[in-house]
Amino acid sequence: MPLDILLVLILRTLVEIAGFALLGQGVLALLAGKYREDNIFYRTLRIVASPAVRTVRFITPRFILDAHVPFLTFFLLFWLWVSLAIVKRHLCGLHGLAC
Repeated sequence: MPLDILLVLILRTLVEIAGFALLGQGVLALLAGKYREDNIFYRTLRIVASPAVRTVRFITPRFILDAHVPFLTFFLLFWLWVSLAIVKRHLCGLHGLAC
């Protein structure tokens, strides 16, 4: 497998992990309510998703509330995931592979 396709696959996997961690965090927040911080699974998912959330907080302007940053992070991760899928398909076509 060519190195460029492998790099896209690795990036896409990292985006999926962060996205699913944010999705799981959201579901647990709905189920646990105000006691979500006491839930070990919620805290674990928060740790997994925190690099992506911190990166988005760094690049967004200060007038965006901290409570909205995880939603924005999920939105950006989703579109990054779709973009990486398009790039992967294009690279596979360039290399003549059936991906």
